[in-house]
Amino acid sequence: MTQIVISGSGLYTPPHAVSNEELVQAFNQYVDLYNEENASAIDAGQLDAKQHSSSDFIEKASGIKSRFLVSREGVLDPDIMQPLLAERPDEQPSIMVEMAVAAAEQALIAAGRKPEEIDLVIVAASNMPRPYPALAIELQHYLGASGMAFDMNVACSSATFGIKTAADLLAAGTARLALVVNPEICSGHLNFRDRDSHFIFGDACTAVLLERETDCQVAQPWRLVGSTLTTQYSNNIRNNFGFLNRLSPRTRYGDDKLFRQQGRKVFKEVLPLVCDQVERQLAAQGWQAGELSRLWLHQANLTMNQFIGRKLLGHDASQEEAPVILDRYANTSSAGSVIAFHLHNQDLPSGARGVLCSFGAGYSIGSLLLERG
Repeated sequence: MTQIVISGSGLYTPPHAVSNEELVQAFNQYVDLYNEENASAIDAGQLDAKQHSSSDFIEKASGIKSRFLVSREGVLDPDIMQPLLAERPDEQPSIMVEMAVAAAEQALIAAGRKPEEIDLVIVAASNMPRPYPALAIELQHYLGASGMAFDMNVACSSATFGIKTAADLLAAGTARLALVVNPEICSGHLNFRDRDSHFIFGDACTAVLLERETDCQVAQPWRLVGSTLTTQYSNNIRNNFGFLNRLSPRTRYGDDKLFRQQGRKVFKEVLPLVCDQVERQLAAQGWQAGELSRLWLHQANLTMNQFIGRKLLGHDASQEEAPVILDRYANTSSAGSVIAFHLHNQDLPSGARGVLCSFGAGYSIGSLLLERG
């Protein structure tokens, strides 16, 4: 069987770090303005007064302390409460491609490869800037890659699904060097005026290069030993934004066109699915949980990750066993588990085993078994 490996990874981090305290200050200013402007309706019982947020509430609910954003001024303005990005002419690279190029260049250096050697580009992310042309084809152009390119979206599992798709195409001989990138501008679909979710997301972009082990130029790549992908329909995490919204002018800017979730239901329903999938996958491969050196988990919520680590390993996972990056990056959708992998894999020796796992809207769950060469 053709052995596929991850030979390099990369990470683009936006320049603007925003702390919980900064986010809370702007949110609470907005709340005060809203309550003041609607005081009569609130007093008459026609509207509910909005409640303040707090840094303690955010950290307790999620484990998040900060995040990186592509734009911060509008987010921290109580009159705007959204990122502000100027539209670019068609002749200029889009901001998501700029992010992808930066991450891809790091992955290429790590793998000892050149852009022109890439013959498959997959952009896998939660939200694309347009229906067409595909962002992947734009990235292919600006990198100087060849072959084919396409976009795919499986929400928070886009990266793992993209990696599996690339690996299958490599094993089939359709491509020789595949680039999978995950540019996530999650702040663009976040409702910064919703107390329950205004703190959840951050922005980032990750990239991985995959190739056959026989072609690989690095000494200890990560072998993709096994992969399991699962989807199950649910409305508990949803975003209704799309090109058909313009056909319904009265509702085109409704709150349902931004991220929304029923967090308790997600916690109750997704975690058993994730644990069951990984446990069955390990058993089928003949791996024992005690043999795992690392869990690179989706970085959405600290309590969720702690639950998964405890269920799989049989004890509370340490930071070394299940690295946490959401405290600094927040939830970066599909990029989160790859950020954890990128920042926390170089210390592991040959033969080390780990699981890279994502889960989120759809529901979608992707779990990859990795072993260091």
